[in-house]
Amino acid sequence: MRQDTRMSAENAQIESGVGTVTAPPATAAGVSIRGLAHAYGELETLAGVDLEIEAGGVVGLVGPSGCGKSTILELLCGLREPLAGELAVADATTPLERLARCAYMPQRDALLPWYSALDNAALALRNRRVPRREARQRAADLFGRFGLGGFEASRPTELSGGMRQRVAFLRTLLAEKPVLALDEPFAALDAITRAEMQSWLTGALRDEPRTVVLVTHDVEEALYLCDRVAVLSARPARVVAELGAPLPRAADRDAAVTDPVFVAAREAALRALHEGMR
Repeated sequence: MRQDTRMSAENAQIESGVGTVTAPPATAAGVSIRGLAHAYGELETLAGVDLEIEAGGVVGLVGPSGCGKSTILELLCGLREPLAGELAVADATTPLERLARCAYMPQRDALLPWYSALDNAALALRNRRVPRREARQRAADLFGRFGLGGFEASRPTELSGGMRQRVAFLRTLLAEKPVLALDEPFAALDAITRAEMQSWLTGALRDEPRTVVLVTHDVEEALYLCDRVAVLSARPARVVAELGAPLPRAADRDAAVTDPVFVAAREAALRALHEGMR
């Protein structure tokens, strides 16, 4: 069995701009996952996962806790070596090539406490050797659009949870990679802030389109933010259902999630999730 290897996911999100492989411009790229299998020692986590994502598509992964959702993101981003299977981001198949095309946003915001909000956001550019003045200016140009205007000099401890996540997402976006791998980005937020951030993210993706793979435990969140939702079984995970979202990223979130068509899709996703846990 191949020994598992891993780069620190949080460090990779910050440091992935440094390396010998140069990423292409940040236009969306398609993703292909075929026969993906993985294990941690004797613990089998993934068993033949297949998933195709068109360029510019937004796909959600939902499944039971511990089924390997985050592992799929780490494998896609080249942070781990799979036991078997094929992964490709556009024409990139090696781990370093995929890492150059994927920006990984971990569950924690991983903001540096001694940096200002502006310097944290600009860090992805600085790690690509963009001069500090230019990196700060490019980040500052987006602060207003991301609802962060006036907080450029604030330290992470002075920001709310939602604002910290906005800074973290802006840092991820400024890495200028065609694929965003988002690992439960709003899991630590309260219900009201989480709903607000979901609405905010729809606008951010409209203004800065990318291919997105989103991991979440929240079926409603997945159906609202994504074009399609892949439901995973219990470990070892496989895709047991793929559902189209009826009203992806609708302008009025509250109206969308209470629409009868949306409610029916949510019930179908929950049924698939429960069946996959048997």
